[in-house]
Amino acid sequence: MTVTIDTQAALPALDPMELRRCLGSFVTGVTVITALDAHGQPEGITANSFSSLSLDPPLIVWSLRLNARSFLTYQNAQQFAVNILAQDQVPISNRFASSGVNRFEGIDYQAGLGGVPLIAGCASYLECSLQTTHPGGDHLLFVGRVERISTHDSKPLAYGNGGYMSVQSLHLD
Repeated sequence: MTVTIDTQAALPALDPMELRRCLGSFVTGVTVITALDAHGQPEGITANSFSSLSLDPPLIVWSLRLNARSFLTYQNAQQFAVNILAQDQVPISNRFASSGVNRFEGIDYQAGLGGVPLIAGCASYLECSLQTTHPGGDHLLFVGRVERISTHDSKPLAYGNGGYMSVQSLHLD
């Protein structure tokens, strides 16, 4: 028996809000991606669109909306850091997700490779050089080569189903 699938058949349009709800059921970690702008000033944005890509070579990927206020900073930055937030850093996540505020005002950070900000108290850090970018619909994908890492003994912050979550290990025997 041969089954023929019509790949040209029109599929119903996806409801963007339903897609958003569906994707929200995938729990992710929460990061703040930091870089320096053209004037050497720190920039940061909350992102959960982050993932490992390759161990050899060490690559990660994250994405940013094309119309994001800080898009040009990241598009032009040759180095950036992925600050993986600890579960007690919800206020930092909220601050870097907000617009119209000086995101670094009152934030404790130190300079990483190339002067890129590393926010104090994070669970982990990945300091990256920009490897390449790829278009992805209304986003641009940033592929970074991991140059240096630092991991601390903190539980990571998670996000899913429209809210922050804490992470606990399951010991299944």
